[in-house]
Amino acid sequence: MSETPEIKPAEPVPSQLPAAAAGAPPGLLDRTLDTLRAGWREIAASARGVVGAAPRASLPKEDADRLKEQIEACLEGRGGEVSARARAAQLGRTYLALDGQGRRNFLMMLARDFDVDRAAIDQAMATFQTAGDPVSRGHAERALRRALEPPRLRLLTQFNGLPEGVKFLVDLRAELMEMARGEPLLQALEDDLKSLLRNWFDVGFLEMRRITWDSPASLLEKLIKYEAVHEISGWRDLKDRLDSDRRCFAFFHPRMPNEPLIFVEVALVQGMSDNVQALLDPSAPVCDPKSADSAIFYSISNAQVGLAGISFGNFLIKRVVDGLTGEFPNIKCFATLSPIPGFRRWLDRELAERGDSLLSPPEAERIAEAMAARPDAPEPEGRESDAEGDADERPVLAGVLALPDWHADEELQKQLRGPLMRLCAHYLTTARASDRRSERAGAAPARALDPVAHFHLSNGARMERLNWLGDRSAKGLRQSCGMMINYRYKLGEIDANHEAYRGEGKVNASSSIRSLGKGGG
Repeated sequence: MSETPEIKPAEPVPSQLPAAAAGAPPGLLDRTLDTLRAGWREIAASARGVVGAAPRASLPKEDADRLKEQIEACLEGRGGEVSARARAAQLGRTYLALDGQGRRNFLMMLARDFDVDRAAIDQAMATFQTAGDPVSRGHAERALRRALEPPRLRLLTQFNGLPEGVKFLVDLRAELMEMARGEPLLQALEDDLKSLLRNWFDVGFLEMRRITWDSPASLLEKLIKYEAVHEISGWRDLKDRLDSDRRCFAFFHPRMPNEPLIFVEVALVQGMSDNVQALLDPSAPVCDPKSADSAIFYSISNAQVGLAGISFGNFLIKRVVDGLTGEFPNIKCFATLSPIPGFRRWLDRELAERGDSLLSPPEAERIAEAMAARPDAPEPEGRESDAEGDADERPVLAGVLALPDWHADEELQKQLRGPLMRLCAHYLTTARASDRRSERAGAAPARALDPVAHFHLSNGARMERLNWLGDRSAKGLRQSCGMMINYRYKLGEIDANHEAYRGEGKVNASSSIRSLGKGGG
């Protein structure tokens, strides 16, 4: 979770194989779990006599039928708990040895052949409805709950007892999320696995740890790999981010002790930061953390794609705030320096629909004059347009933003600052995600369209300040025209802000952001 805490699949894809199925390079599961082939070998050895020959990599039908028998034996617990564990390990090793098509066939078999028995559910419901006394009703209720649990869920649960078995399931879900697009059977299996992981990754089971330069090298490598907001360029950059005026905290699960689930990077500074390049400048002097009055959360990254939709970033932020308050009593301001990842997409759609009506006439005129004053400005009159239409027919704002160096042109910057900050403030405070659930009676209000805004507003933060060109990186310019925002966590207001947003859809914003959104001209 970058600061987009809930990772969701993009648009649905017609029933086609994921990249791995077409013979693409090994995926996430292969890269992170190669060691399991060796780690589970000894556990699986006792099951080999029962399991027989390994299936072919593509898992054709005859091999899938044999594998189905092995799964049934595993679920029936033949030979006791040790044998069932050995069979689970062997099934895991079998899955890892399959190619993309084989893995899809395996998961389709699991989804299709090991779902609930609907006849058993009907019978359990009938028994429950006719139960006359409390004892009989209790027995019938428990029987109904058992009937509603698909056998595949019991199979997946057995991996919890294997070394790295939970990590295997987390990465299995990451693969399954890709395969499940447009495939209802796999979507149902993915929902089952998500529900299982949600229970296992309850925040009460998680441990918060500080990561320092003295942490194991293997863990530090994972920070570089998993950082999703501001890329870590190498070991020198990482060391700067772990210096004495910086903090990094992560959540860990006891069954994945060497794998961060989510981590947050914090800068201890004086004043609320407004520019991420200045914040991460390697040549900047190291501050005395005891003199800091502000803690700036500048990067929050989800490290496990397979835990998408299982949110614990809000709990991490609150735990970090509590910890820093105790360590540094002088810190009174807890705020983020956050990206605005959805602004440019929203702006492009608005420009396509409304064109220059997004600008006041004086704004449009001043921007056009600044464009015309550039040395590379096109001839104003007399050009022939091509068959596709003249590119200069597009809105003036779209034309300016298409220039790769608009942000380096001082006059263009001056004329764009007001309109873009107004439009961005309007986007942040009013744009809502289209969600049919919000139209139902009694449903929660539609969430903020920007995913990072939704995350922090849900956690009880307030939109504090919009920062012009706070991120001049290519990514920042592409996502938000370089703008960034500070979300502020005021300890006495967090609960009230959270309730107002989740219950009423109210966006808590400072007066400066509100006035920006109403400006113009």
